[in-house]
Amino acid sequence: MQVFTYSSPRFSPYGDEDRSEASDAPPAGGAWRAPRASHPLQARLSLPGSKSLTNRELVLAALADGTSVLRRPLISRDSELMIEALRSLGVEIERIDGDGGFGPDLRITPPDELSGSTTIDCGLAGTVMRFLPPLAALALGPVAFDGDEAARRRPMRATIEALRALGVDVNDDGRGALPFSLWGSGSVQGGELSIDASASSQFVSGLLLAAPRFERGLVLRHTGERLPSLPHIAMTIETLRRRGVQVDNPEPGLWAVHPGPIAATETDIEPDLSNAAPFLVAAIVAGGTVAIEDWPESTTQVGADLEHLLPRFGARVHREGGTLVVDGGDGVCGGASFPGVDLDLSTGGELAPALIALAALASSPSTFRGIEHLRGHETNRLAALVAEISAVGGEAVELEDGVAVTPATLHGGPWRAYEDHRMATAGAIVGLAVDDVEIDDIGTTAKTLPQFPELWQRMLATNGGDSTP
Repeated sequence: MQVFTYSSPRFSPYGDEDRSEASDAPPAGGAWRAPRASHPLQARLSLPGSKSLTNRELVLAALADGTSVLRRPLISRDSELMIEALRSLGVEIERIDGDGGFGPDLRITPPDELSGSTTIDCGLAGTVMRFLPPLAALALGPVAFDGDEAARRRPMRATIEALRALGVDVNDDGRGALPFSLWGSGSVQGGELSIDASASSQFVSGLLLAAPRFERGLVLRHTGERLPSLPHIAMTIETLRRRGVQVDNPEPGLWAVHPGPIAATETDIEPDLSNAAPFLVAAIVAGGTVAIEDWPESTTQVGADLEHLLPRFGARVHREGGTLVVDGGDGVCGGASFPGVDLDLSTGGELAPALIALAALASSPSTFRGIEHLRGHETNRLAALVAEISAVGGEAVELEDGVAVTPATLHGGPWRAYEDHRMATAGAIVGLAVDDVEIDDIGTTAKTLPQFPELWQRMLATNGGDSTP
């Protein structure tokens, strides 16, 4: 296998391959030095709600027949962008007291008619840029969509072409990406539609969520050769069915949503199991145990796969009632080793950054496959992981559909986040075992877990007991 190494100027998944050494220096505000683990862990944590579930439930609540309440939702940049976007379309969203430890509950009251004549800021949230255009087509009037500079590089053509096929007037100047605008007529006929959602399952989910409000519902067929992150589509179907919507899935890649009402509900949001990944992985690196409370017995979240994946890295995993516990034994920092893995992560690509960072500390090579779609996420995650692992002395190569990692002696240095929350937390994992790993923008974790730096520090400082804020 040919292994590519990188030195300054370093490869940038932003498309800027001529960055100077100076551009790799910590920003003026200072980098976040990832804390090194100094002892085995005995941490017990609660985590905020699932971003994927929160934003799906917000969309459905905005289209429901009455007022809905979300209990223990995620309050983060992605969910705030969704809240503000829905408000701009006329949805009333109130913050109310709740019993969660990470922010208020939400009360959502849909308007009699969604209103256009607004601009929606998608930030870097895929759920906003892909879930809201089908909903906005049900509004009356023009709606413009834009987002962060990095968001303009994310694929949107499947959504844009799908809306046009449904008779919606969309203007994107041929970009197939942000910014674009549409003109909502107050209704969408629906019917039969074929799309290629190979780049993201969110294209499917966005259409399915709005489909009960289409006059004829929607029969949606995926025409591509692959479809990543199928559990996220299963999550969408489950949230629809919980609100009384009839959804059929007669064969792989074919979904039928029947037109009809969407029930108003009170919904408890599960903790975000994908955000649990860096904390549970930390037990394997630092040693000791990390426990995540309120782990659901069954769920459509892809983070549930961690219960079965982490033993592949030498961990012991068990449940204590509603808590998932990962025991890393002595851990890498205590002199233990674990073998490399060969994993197909096509159904759970969002776990890849944490697991690939862990693989850089393994005793033998690893290969991660089925994650080519990660090139279209917040950044090109495959290129970013290869660049940053290589920059701290590791050996990594980008494959056609994934990443291969060969262990090597790592050293400290800058670790770029690329405005990507999972790249930032991957750097924190490496920093548990390597001195002086400096993450240039730990603040990007506010996208889905604003409390990450505090929870990470508390986890490392805890010798037993509860490390929840």
